[in-house]
Amino acid sequence: MAALTVAAAVALSACSSTAPAASSRDAAVARAADDSLYRGSELQAPYFSKPDLLLTDTTGQPFDLRKKTAGRAVLLFFGYTNCPDVCPTTLSDVALALKEQPQDVRDKTDVVFVTTDPERDTPQVLKKWLASFDARFIGLSGDLEKIKAAARLLGISVEDPEKHHDGTVTSSHGGQVMAFLPTDDKAHVVYLTNTPLKTFTHDLPLLAQGKQTDAAR
Repeated sequence: MAALTVAAAVALSACSSTAPAASSRDAAVARAADDSLYRGSELQAPYFSKPDLLLTDTTGQPFDLRKKTAGRAVLLFFGYTNCPDVCPTTLSDVALALKEQPQDVRDKTDVVFVTTDPERDTPQVLKKWLASFDARFIGLSGDLEKIKAAARLLGISVEDPEKHHDGTVTSSHGGQVMAFLPTDDKAHVVYLTNTPLKTFTHDLPLLAQGKQTDAAR
């Protein structure tokens, strides 16, 4: 079976001029597209576990990622509201793809956006920004070191925000979206930067059903 390495590709596009290198899971591989049910990059075992992460949601309440999203399809994305390109484009595509799905798929799917710039991305800021894409999107903010550690466990690099002389701030972070299945709460599929809208549209029903390529044989 042909396979392709995604360590370098999964690693990283960032919302800044400098993209950090991958920090873990260098051996991660994805199934060849013609051998997968998914159009995204389907990871091979051992799969990433959902991070054990307790942050604050857009209502100001504690949000336990594992407990609150258990048994649901989850698209997890790290980024920040002032991102000029990757973040808004990715969230817009996911939102549009979800709108094309039947109600049962939307009801079984959570989109979780974790800020990499918590100093500026307060719960109120996140709520207003995410509502421009889809009010159902879950925004999480909190301790940056916890966020960086959780991202690192998924092979996603997140660096401290960089403040520039003109007052702007950039946050270098991985641009991939990790998709967790409802059947085992593990990440089976990754979507890289510039994933086409049609890829999300095709894959969302499969994610909601917890489909796995090996199990389908």
